[in-house]
Amino acid sequence: MFELQPTLTGELLALRPLRLEDYPALYMAASDPLIWEQHPNSDRYKEEVFKDYFDGALKCGGALVIMDAATDEIIGSSRYFGLDEKASEIEIGWTFLTTNYWGGTFNRELKKLMLEHAYKYVDNVLFFVGPNNKRSRKAVEKLGATYIDTRSRFGGESVVYRLSKDEYAALAR
Repeated sequence: MFELQPTLTGELLALRPLRLEDYPALYMAASDPLIWEQHPNSDRYKEEVFKDYFDGALKCGGALVIMDAATDEIIGSSRYFGLDEKASEIEIGWTFLTTNYWGGTFNRELKKLMLEHAYKYVDNVLFFVGPNNKRSRKAVEKLGATYIDTRSRFGGESVVYRLSKDEYAALAR
């Protein structure tokens, strides 16, 4: 049984299940328009829009807050979604980090923690990215994920990348 809301700890980051009381700190982290500039929902920095994102995160059952391991400050969020046991795959997505944590090191550790957890249960991880979100597309490509197709969902188009457990293991060597 896939544990959708684990507590994961690395050298730089700590991840734990999202809780209702995280709203003020997570909204503060998300309130910078630059974070959402390339995102299909580019107005997510607005509180009324972010509230829907947050409510969806709570409802999905797989949302995690991302904290700076040194300070316990909430610096973003990510989630597991769409577990398909038959296809042995799950999505990692809805990820954002505050701009102070951009630049690769933190996102790399975040994805490493989440991927290693996911590969205990499934063989493939999918990433759905807005077609114009060049930063996110580049980040998942750096992980070794391969573009597989474009899909419509939630009222918009997403490009879809896949990273298999075997591909990830080969890249880690």
